[in-house]
Amino acid sequence: MASRSSRLRTKITALLLSLTALWVFAAWVTLREGVNLLWVQTYNSRIYEPSEPLLLQLQVERRMSMVFLGNAGAVQRADLDAQRRKVDDLAAEFRGSALSRWAEVAADAELEGRIDVVVHGLDELRSTRAAIDARTVDRAAVSGAYTSTVESIFQVYYSLGKLDDQAIADDTVTLIQLNQVRELVAQEDSLLAGALAAGRFTDAEYGQFTQLVGAQRFLAGQVTAKLPAADKARYDAAATAGELTRLRQIEDQIVSGSRTSLRLPVDADGWSAATGAAQARILDIVLEGGDAVVQRAAPVAIGVVVRLLLAAGLGLITVIASIIVSITTARAMLRQLERLRDAARRLATDQLPGVVARLGRGETVDVAAEAPPLEFGHDEIGQVGHAFNAVQETAIRAAVEQADLRRGVRDVFLSIARRSQSLIHRQLSLLDGMERQEADAAKLDHLFRVDHLATRMRRNAENLIVLAGSSPGRVWRRTVPIVDIVRGAVAEVEDYTRVTVHQLGPAELAGRAVSDVIHLIAELIENALSFSPPHTEVHIKGQPVGNGYVLEIEDRGLGIGADEREELNRRIASRPEFNLTSAARLGLFVVSRLADRHGIRVQLKESPYGGTTAIVLIPKSLLDDAAPAGAAPAAGLAAAAPPTADRAEQPGAPVAMPARPATVALAEAPEPVHDAAFTPTGLPVRVRQANIAAPLREEPAGPGPAERPAGPGDPQQVRSRIASYQDGSRRGRADRTRPADDSTPPEA
Repeated sequence: MASRSSRLRTKITALLLSLTALWVFAAWVTLREGVNLLWVQTYNSRIYEPSEPLLLQLQVERRMSMVFLGNAGAVQRADLDAQRRKVDDLAAEFRGSALSRWAEVAADAELEGRIDVVVHGLDELRSTRAAIDARTVDRAAVSGAYTSTVESIFQVYYSLGKLDDQAIADDTVTLIQLNQVRELVAQEDSLLAGALAAGRFTDAEYGQFTQLVGAQRFLAGQVTAKLPAADKARYDAAATAGELTRLRQIEDQIVSGSRTSLRLPVDADGWSAATGAAQARILDIVLEGGDAVVQRAAPVAIGVVVRLLLAAGLGLITVIASIIVSITTARAMLRQLERLRDAARRLATDQLPGVVARLGRGETVDVAAEAPPLEFGHDEIGQVGHAFNAVQETAIRAAVEQADLRRGVRDVFLSIARRSQSLIHRQLSLLDGMERQEADAAKLDHLFRVDHLATRMRRNAENLIVLAGSSPGRVWRRTVPIVDIVRGAVAEVEDYTRVTVHQLGPAELAGRAVSDVIHLIAELIENALSFSPPHTEVHIKGQPVGNGYVLEIEDRGLGIGADEREELNRRIASRPEFNLTSAARLGLFVVSRLADRHGIRVQLKESPYGGTTAIVLIPKSLLDDAAPAGAAPAAGLAAAAPPTADRAEQPGAPVAMPARPATVALAEAPEPVHDAAFTPTGLPVRVRQANIAAPLREEPAGPGPAERPAGPGDPQQVRSRIASYQDGSRRGRADRTRPADDSTPPEA
């Protein structure tokens, strides 16, 4: 395994090193030397060659302009105009070539700036020419204008002379400086030619000529010291016994003479011949030196080309080798990675969901069979594959253990809930019997309170059954009116006196959903009571709609934020999986489970009064379409009897107790037609002495309502006692709160 790992690491390292070496070699050799040669060629063809004739013709135009200003008759105007046109043509050619696309790509920022200076100087010549024609400018200003343009061209030459080979670059700069010596001679020529044409030297011109002679000789001395031996010999010969000798003699005579009694030692033709020969000789030395530099640069260029060819050949070989190694290594790695990817995808999309689904159905899962080890080799990827095998086995084993744990917790919940539910049913049955046998109103009130607490305990026990995924034992065979469903739910909350049930539309619920719907509504009512101030009420409204039946449970509390409300609605609709961290949202989980069991939609929204409204949509499939024709909507707690639970089909199933009466505020509604045996609120009228022993009964003073025979366990007797207790309590509260001058008779 170590050997294969070393080979794989070596292959990858060799690939990276070869690619890096190829990049460094190509970047250093090809990009630097090759591109530099290309740029030098571009500089020569696009910038230097168009500028050289332009420089010479600018010097000629400068001399002719100085002579024209000295004596207009000394220069033919046609010749001056022809020279200007020649300069303009060369300037246009230089401008188009130096500003072309290739020149801009090759030039750096410094060279581009110097070219812009040249172009600007050429454009300024128009105004200088106009001033010359109008004779509004002196010869010194004209010489300065042309000289600045020529000097800007020399600055471009200095930028072009920056080459990689330092010796060649130094020789190139020396030749440029020698060409500047020629420019200084040309400036002397134009200045003295203008003075000869005018027949006099001004003070400024004399001083300028003296400075030019000094600068020219100083620069010539500096340049000749740096020239190659052959070029230096040619220049020395021209300076001692050649074309430069006559020029220096005239310069010495002019400079050494007195300004006040100066008589020029030469005429215009003699001066023109001397300067022309000197400039031509200096130009020949520059051109011959340039040819020598080119001959010296040829081997350097050949070496660069050879290195480029070697770089291309070696680079091609390296690239081919790198491609072969990359392909072979990548194929092997890809095959392993694809197998690892497919195994991970199967685990994530098929195996784990399938195992979880089978565990949810209660099937037995063999971890070894569900997580067989996969072979991925012995290199680094193989080691990752072995780690993945361990992860796969651990994930499936954890899913099995987690399912066993959840099953065990569910069984514990279900066992505890069944035992508690059985005891609570027995307690409710015992309390029911005690209520039937008790005649004392105070004791009966306490029994009702205990009965109410037991009813709430029964709902809490049913919560555990819901958490365990089972169904409560209370089952109805017949349909039950919605008003009795709501009344049963209200009876299962503690603070039922704060609940106001408004007019409910007529509808009946299928018996199979009665227990769960009562439980669901009770959870929502209790939640509304818990999260609203004690002095507020919870309002319940209901009516049939196109998709079923809607109940609205509204509280007047502080409400909840939009984000939290959206999260709660999402959890209710998605039926979240219960875990130990869901204890804080136990009611939410129970509501979600009960709603999902019967297809009921529960949604929370903001109440107009600042609280929260829970909307419960019961689907049509749970409603009984055979409701009594013409049945009026029930107002408040309707007179219909509470839902009486039928005994379940399975043996030992508990029987649901009737919903305990609750003192519930009634919404205003139209006065319905009542039977004489019921109060206007829908509760049965208490019949005096109907529930006492026969020997203790008193003869009625007159005819009264028909008395119903009631045995010890008659439900009518229990309801009669409840109605009497509630009616008496309501009367007492009304009498205590009524003002002393209120003459309104108490409620019957």
